[in-house]
Order: sequence, then C-alpha cells, then structure tokens
Amino acid sequence: MFHALHAAYGPQGWWPGETPIEIVAGAYLTQNTSWAAVERSLANLRAHGVLTIAGFRAIPEDELRSLIRPSGFMTRKAAAIKAFIAYLDRKHGGSIEALAAAPTKDARHDLLDLLGVGEETADAILLYALNHPVMVADEYLRRIASRHGMAPESAKYSQVQQLAQAAFSQERPGSYVPLAKEFHALVVQVGKHHCHRQPDCHGCPLEDFLHGRR
Repeated sequence: MFHALHAAYGPQGWWPGETPIEIVAGAYLTQNTSWAAVERSLANLRAHGVLTIAGFRAIPEDELRSLIRPSGFMTRKAAAIKAFIAYLDRKHGGSIEALAAAPTKDARHDLLDLLGVGEETADAILLYALNHPVMVADEYLRRIASRHGMAPESAKYSQVQQLAQAAFSQERPGSYVPLAKEFHALVVQVGKHHCHRQPDCHGCPLEDFLHGRR
C-alpha cells in the first residue's frame, strides 16, 4: 500500500514546518480544522514573532487566541499551547531538544497528560517534531484498515497503530522515522481524495487491494 500511494502521489515532504516548535504548534492547531486555516494562523504567529518557545512563553494568552483565530477553537488551543510551554519549562528546562532526548514511552505519557493532547496529537508531535519512531494512526488510516478488512470498523486507535507499526517493523532503525512520516502523509492524501466518510474508490491508488470488497 505504501508503494502504491507513493507511486500515485510522489514524495510528500511532510509535516510542513521550519522548526520543531512550529510543528508542535501546527499539531495543536490542526485539530478539527483544515490545514489551510492552520497556515493562516501560523502566518499570524510568524508575522508577530511568536513562533519560538520564548515567543509562546511571553505572549499573553488573549493575544495568542486572537492570532490563532483562523484555526477555530482558539480558546482551547491557546490554553493547550500554553500548557505545553509550561510543561516544557517545568520538566525540560524549556528545551525541546531535551524533550526529544527522553524515551519515547515517557515522552508520550507526559504529552497525553497535557491539556488538549490526544493520541493522534501526541504521536504527531513525537514523530514530526521530535523524530521518535511512532506511527500516527489517524481517522483516514482507520478507514483504510477497516474498509480493506484489516481491522473492524470499531477498531481503537491503538489497534490501527499496531497494524501500521507491524507493517514497518522490519525496516532499518535509521529509515523507520522517514518512512513513518511519509506513510502518514500519503495516507492523508488518499484520505482527502478518496477515503471520505462515503468512500470514492474509483481511481483510488488502493483500489486493487480491495479484492472484491465493496
């Protein structure tokens, strides 16, 4: 499936972001909204010099809410970003590099304890901002897994994630993280184009994998 998606869509080079903290901010902002809306929020933050750890620390929360308004849910998201910065200061001396050096299990546990962080957001931060070897099992991947008979429709996040991790388990350690990033980005592409709530399988790069399934 990875190779079929890669042949169809090409390399994605995702997640867009120049620094780890920008990627972290994007992971929060993209919840329940489009990436186009996130880009507008990030542009506001960049224009006001906020897209740094020091910038997020210094800006008053009401001003942060105003800058990220295009992404929606700005009250919740501003509070969540502030909570992340407070955690980073408290646990890692304000260093995202120190967080990245923590064991994956410990870092994931801490992230999931933070305001506004579910499993998908935690894993997106771990993979894209911190370069940890985890798979992001979003709703698109759950749809693919269930519609292709690999998991029940009611599969939990952890079940779908385990399927993806098992599929890439034989990769060399140095190649796992780049492949995990590329795979998730490709899954997002096929999800946007074909694997909607009502699937449009005609012309989908994964259509040949259905084996007669409807």
